[in-house]
Order: sequence, then structure tokens, then C-alpha cells
Amino acid sequence: MVDVHTKEQRSRNMAAIKSRNTGLEVIVFKILKNRKVYFQKHYKGITGSPDIALPRKKIAIFIDGDFWHGYNFAKLKRRLPKKFWIQKIENNIKRDKAVRLKLKKDGWKIMRIWEHEIKKKLLQTLDKIEDFLKNIK
Repeated sequence: MVDVHTKEQRSRNMAAIKSRNTGLEVIVFKILKNRKVYFQKHYKGITGSPDIALPRKKIAIFIDGDFWHGYNFAKLKRRLPKKFWIQKIENNIKRDKAVRLKLKKDGWKIMRIWEHEIKKKLLQTLDKIEDFLKNIK
């Protein structure tokens, strides 16, 4: 049987984790604005609430945390201490796939950026975003 206190504490811990306007997101938002890229943050008008959206052009960009969205999950899975985390990340991966399929079906163009890409190559990643936006027909 699961200890109720443990479930309650886990719930409080999960609620405290920032999911919007993270440090990396704020940096990306500021630089894109400085580069005169106009977008909506955390757009709720479609499935998945992308971090960056250009609704008129039907463009959605997601900034995915490496841990939460399962970057290199096969390797990560071996190191995770609890079944809870494995299930949590597997569910996130499934949800991301479902969101991608739904948006594509609805005519949206989607880009996903990994956290480590921003951390290691910020300016190149921003150039990649701009190129993506310019090449959308």
C-alpha cells in the first residue's frame, strides 16, 4: 500500500515545479523579441499549449525539458530510481506524440527544441527557429 503522506508530498513537489516561463524560455522569448520575431507565449488556443505560437501561420514551437520530455529516455530509464518517474516520463512522451499528431492533422507546423540545445548552442538554436519560421509556406 502506498503511504498517503508520500503521495501528498509528491503532489506538492510536482506543483512547485515551474512549467511556464522557465529561465530558458525567458531567454528565448527575449532574444526572439529583440530579433523582431512576434509570437504568443504559452498559446492556449490549441492542443498542447505551445511555448511559442504564431496562430495566423499555424506554427507551434515547444521548448522541451530534457528530463520531463524524455530526451535519451532509454539511457535515462536505467538510472531512474522509481517506477513513478518512469511512468511519468513515458506518459509525457505519449502525450507529446498525441499533441504532435493532432496539431499536424489540424494543419499546424511544429518544431520541438530540446533544453540541452538551448543551453549548449543558444544562438544557433535561435537561428534554427528563425530559419524554420522563414521557410514555412
